Amino acid sequence: MAIPNRHVVPMRSVRHQMHFKRAQPEDAATLTAIAFAAKRHWGYPEPWIEEWRELLTIRPKFLARHESFAAVIHGRIVGFHALGVRRGQLYLLHLWVRPEAMGQGVGRNLFLHAVGQARGLGFKTLLIESDPNAEGFYLRMGAKRVRLTLGKVAGKPRRLPVLAYELDLGIA
Repeated sequence: MAIPNRHVVPMRSVRHQMHFKRAQPEDAATLTAIAFAAKRHWGYPEPWIEEWRELLTIRPKFLARHESFAAVIHGRIVGFHALGVRRGQLYLLHLWVRPEAMGQGVGRNLFLHAVGQARGLGFKTLLIESDPNAEGFYLRMGAKRVRLTLGKVAGKPRRLPVLAYELDLGIA
Protein backbone atom coordinates (compact mmCIF):
# COMPACT_ATOMS: atom_id res chain seq x y z
CA MET A 1 0.00 0.00 0.00
CA ALA A 2 1.19 3.48 -0.75
CA ILE A 3 2.02 5.49 2.35
CA PRO A 4 2.19 9.28 2.11
CA ASN A 5 5.60 10.78 2.82
CA ARG A 6 4.25 13.93 4.48
CA HIS A 7 1.26 14.65 6.63
CA VAL A 8 0.61 17.96 8.37
CA VAL A 9 -0.83 17.77 11.88
CA PRO A 10 -1.48 20.90 13.95
CA MET A 11 0.04 20.59 17.40
CA ARG A 12 -2.31 21.01 20.35
CA SER A 13 -0.11 22.91 22.81
CA VAL A 14 2.02 25.08 20.55
CA ARG A 15 1.32 27.43 17.68
CA HIS A 16 3.71 25.76 15.27
CA GLN A 17 2.91 23.21 12.61
CA MET A 18 4.47 19.77 12.73
CA HIS A 19 4.83 17.57 9.71
CA PHE A 20 6.05 14.02 9.24
CA LYS A 21 8.66 12.81 6.83
CA ARG A 22 9.81 9.32 6.16
CA ALA A 23 13.05 8.88 8.09
CA GLN A 24 16.01 8.51 5.77
CA PRO A 25 19.28 6.62 6.38
CA GLU A 26 21.06 9.98 6.73
CA ASP A 27 18.75 10.78 9.70
CA ALA A 28 20.11 7.84 11.74
CA ALA A 29 22.56 9.86 13.87
CA THR A 30 19.92 12.49 14.72
CA LEU A 31 17.34 9.83 15.62
CA THR A 32 19.91 8.01 17.76
CA ALA A 33 20.68 11.23 19.65
CA ILE A 34 16.95 11.76 20.26
CA ALA A 35 16.50 8.18 21.55
CA PHE A 36 19.44 8.54 23.97
CA ALA A 37 18.30 11.98 25.19
CA ALA A 38 14.72 10.77 25.73
CA LYS A 39 15.88 7.67 27.64
CA ARG A 40 18.19 9.81 29.81
CA HIS A 41 15.24 12.10 30.53
CA TRP A 42 13.86 9.40 32.84
CA GLY A 43 16.96 9.62 35.06
CA TYR A 44 18.33 6.16 34.41
CA PRO A 45 21.92 5.60 35.56
CA GLU A 46 24.50 5.96 32.83
CA PRO A 47 25.60 2.28 33.05
CA TRP A 48 22.01 1.32 32.15
CA ILE A 49 22.07 3.71 29.20
CA GLU A 50 25.28 2.03 28.02
CA GLU A 51 23.64 -1.38 28.40
CA TRP A 52 20.82 -0.16 26.13
CA ARG A 53 23.23 1.27 23.51
CA GLU A 54 22.35 -1.32 20.87
CA LEU A 55 18.60 -0.86 21.40
CA LEU A 56 18.83 2.95 21.25
CA THR A 57 21.16 3.15 18.25
CA ILE A 58 19.27 3.70 15.01
CA ARG A 59 21.21 2.47 12.01
CA PRO A 60 20.67 3.43 8.36
CA LYS A 61 19.82 -0.21 7.51
CA PHE A 62 17.09 -0.20 10.18
CA LEU A 63 15.51 2.90 8.63
CA ALA A 64 15.61 1.33 5.18
CA ARG A 65 13.82 -1.80 6.44
CA HIS A 66 11.17 -0.35 8.75
CA GLU A 67 8.25 2.06 8.57
CA SER A 68 10.06 4.96 10.23
CA PHE A 69 8.86 8.56 10.34
CA ALA A 70 10.28 11.71 11.87
CA ALA A 71 8.25 14.60 13.29
CA VAL A 72 9.65 17.92 12.09
CA ILE A 73 9.03 21.46 13.34
CA HIS A 74 10.74 24.39 11.59
CA GLY A 75 13.10 22.02 9.80
CA ARG A 76 14.23 20.28 13.01
CA ILE A 77 13.46 16.66 13.85
CA VAL A 78 11.77 16.65 17.27
CA GLY A 79 10.83 12.97 17.51
CA PHE A 80 10.28 9.78 15.55
CA HIS A 81 8.51 6.46 15.47
CA ALA A 82 9.24 3.13 13.82
CA LEU A 83 7.04 0.12 13.16
CA GLY A 84 8.18 -3.44 12.54
CA VAL A 85 6.82 -6.94 12.23
CA ARG A 86 7.92 -9.69 14.63
CA ARG A 87 6.48 -13.18 14.29
CA GLY A 88 3.61 -11.87 12.18
CA GLN A 89 2.60 -9.14 14.65
CA LEU A 90 3.09 -5.39 14.24
CA TYR A 91 5.11 -3.62 16.94
CA LEU A 92 5.81 0.00 17.71
CA LEU A 93 9.57 -0.48 17.91
CA HIS A 94 10.45 3.12 18.69
CA LEU A 95 8.66 6.30 19.71
CA TRP A 96 10.99 8.98 21.06
CA VAL A 97 10.61 12.72 21.59
CA ARG A 98 13.35 15.27 22.32
CA PRO A 99 13.03 16.14 26.03
CA GLU A 100 12.62 19.86 25.27
CA ALA A 101 9.65 19.02 23.02
CA MET A 102 7.88 16.80 25.57
CA GLY A 103 4.51 17.96 26.86
CA GLN A 104 3.72 19.84 23.64
CA GLY A 105 1.71 17.21 21.78
CA VAL A 106 4.62 15.76 19.81
CA GLY A 107 4.35 12.29 21.36
CA ARG A 108 0.58 12.21 20.91
CA ASN A 109 0.85 13.22 17.26
CA LEU A 110 3.66 10.71 16.67
CA PHE A 111 1.51 7.96 18.17
CA LEU A 112 -1.51 8.95 16.09
CA HIS A 113 0.66 8.97 12.98
CA ALA A 114 2.03 5.51 13.84
CA VAL A 115 -1.54 4.24 14.32
CA GLY A 116 -2.50 5.59 10.90
CA GLN A 117 0.50 3.88 9.33
CA ALA A 118 -0.34 0.62 11.11
CA ARG A 119 -3.93 0.73 9.86
CA GLY A 120 -2.65 1.41 6.35
CA LEU A 121 -0.53 -1.73 6.58
CA GLY A 122 -3.66 -3.77 7.31
CA PHE A 123 -2.98 -4.83 10.89
CA LYS A 124 -5.71 -5.06 13.53
CA THR A 125 -3.47 -4.69 16.59
CA LEU A 126 -0.37 -2.64 17.35
CA LEU A 127 1.81 -4.10 20.12
CA ILE A 128 4.05 -1.93 22.27
CA GLU A 129 6.77 -3.12 24.63
CA SER A 130 6.94 0.01 26.76
CA ASP A 131 9.40 1.56 29.12
CA PRO A 132 7.60 1.56 32.49
CA ASN A 133 7.80 5.38 32.54
CA ALA A 134 5.93 5.60 29.22
CA GLU A 135 3.18 3.08 30.02
CA GLY A 136 0.82 5.78 31.33
CA PHE A 137 1.11 7.66 28.04
CA TYR A 138 0.13 4.60 26.01
CA LEU A 139 -2.73 3.80 28.38
CA ARG A 140 -4.04 7.37 27.94
CA MET A 141 -3.82 6.86 24.18
CA GLY A 142 -6.12 3.84 24.48
CA ALA A 143 -3.72 0.89 24.66
CA LYS A 144 -4.32 -1.91 27.16
CA ARG A 145 -1.69 -3.88 29.05
CA VAL A 146 -1.68 -7.50 27.90
CA ARG A 147 1.37 -8.88 29.72
CA LEU A 148 4.75 -8.16 31.28
CA THR A 149 8.05 -9.28 29.84
CA LEU A 150 10.95 -10.05 32.12
CA GLY A 151 14.40 -8.78 31.35
CA LYS A 152 17.53 -7.69 33.14
CA VAL A 153 19.46 -4.48 33.35
CA ALA A 154 22.70 -4.24 35.32
CA GLY A 155 22.07 -7.84 36.40
CA LYS A 156 18.79 -6.93 38.09
CA PRO A 157 15.34 -8.14 36.98
CA ARG A 158 13.23 -5.59 35.14
CA ARG A 159 9.61 -5.94 34.04
CA LEU A 160 8.45 -4.23 30.88
CA PRO A 161 4.76 -3.78 30.14
CA VAL A 162 3.52 -5.02 26.78
CA LEU A 163 0.47 -3.15 25.57
CA ALA A 164 -1.94 -3.70 22.71
CA TYR A 165 -3.69 -0.96 20.80
CA GLU A 166 -6.68 -2.28 18.86
CA LEU A 167 -6.54 -0.42 15.56
CA ASP A 168 -10.21 -0.91 14.73
CA LEU A 169 -11.37 0.27 18.20
CA GLY A 170 -8.82 2.92 19.19
CA ILE A 171 -9.38 6.65 19.66
CA ALA A 172 -7.11 7.66 16.80
